[in-house]
Amino acid sequence: MNIDDKNRYVQFVKYCLVGVLNTIVTFGVIYICKSFLDLNLYVSNALGYVAGLINSFLCNKQWVFHSKRGYRREAIVFGIGFLLCYGVQLLTVWLITDSWFGSEVYQLTSHVAISGYGIATLVGNVVYTCANFLYNKLVTFR
Repeated sequence: MNIDDKNRYVQFVKYCLVGVLNTIVTFGVIYICKSFLDLNLYVSNALGYVAGLINSFLCNKQWVFHSKRGYRREAIVFGIGFLLCYGVQLLTVWLITDSWFGSEVYQLTSHVAISGYGIATLVGNVVYTCANFLYNKLVTFR
């Protein structure tokens, strides 16, 4: 593995770690808003996702891609990338769920099963992660 491949690998691992942190931030904000602030379920959800998106932008800009450009332009491009990649993810989930595969329930063990929608969601998440990483590397923080 040459140095460029290693750097890309480390960058992708950092990107995935930021994704884990985003999930914690998102769910944490949703929980606090709903459980402690007694906000509406959907308002709590929206605030959680906004917090996760802001966290994602800042961590990716500073730690993953080490961008020194201005915040405004990159934030707008980052938001557009989020919407585009979310659309690709949603299309992926829809295509898999709408097929014969998506309507089935798959028994993994005697106590554990996963639906076609569950599998579609997992596949969609992988598609989103890869598409968003490439978009941010090639467009947002190039």
